[in-house]
Amino acid sequence: MRKNELRQQIQQTKRQFTPQQLEELSLPVISRLKSLLAEAQTIMAYYSLPDEVNTHALIDELVAEGKTVLLPKVTGPDTMEVRRYMGRADLQEGAFHIMEPVGELFTDYASIDLILVPGLAFDTAGHRLGRGRGYYDRFLRTMGTVPAVRSAADYRGTVPSVRTIGLCFDFQKVDEVPVNAYDIPVDRLI
Repeated sequence: MRKNELRQQIQQTKRQFTPQQLEELSLPVISRLKSLLAEAQTIMAYYSLPDEVNTHALIDELVAEGKTVLLPKVTGPDTMEVRRYMGRADLQEGAFHIMEPVGELFTDYASIDLILVPGLAFDTAGHRLGRGRGYYDRFLRTMGTVPAVRSAADYRGTVPSVRTIGLCFDFQKVDEVPVNAYDIPVDRLI
């Protein structure tokens, strides 16, 4: 199956759930994730969209625990930056009515302990299917000394101090995600 076909299939499945059902399905995912966050001090998360595992309460809890929470902000057709999140006041509605961080710009990528990565689909090898723009793959490549073109398998472990965890609902787990040379797999799937 090609990437666009898989995207359509997953998006169609998501539409079968109400927002409240997706919220309920998020709870066990977040519960399993919390134990993995205990040792991390600087966490790059994401402010979830309505059809994603809900991260809103989690990121507020992490801030309350004294952790440094970072959120991505899309800055152009191929670029994103990372901004510090201290609370809901650090969000404003951006393009496409998506809440985006407006906090302090963060560039000390070497201090990030863990990155939570969204996706439309994941397989057991950690390959992920995003929304098609490649923001996370490009960002992860900038964090290490990764050449522009390598096989997807070669990316694993190029940034040893940063663990990546993909978050998804069970129906987003598939047998195989199509990959290309630019795709970077996640280290773990929740």
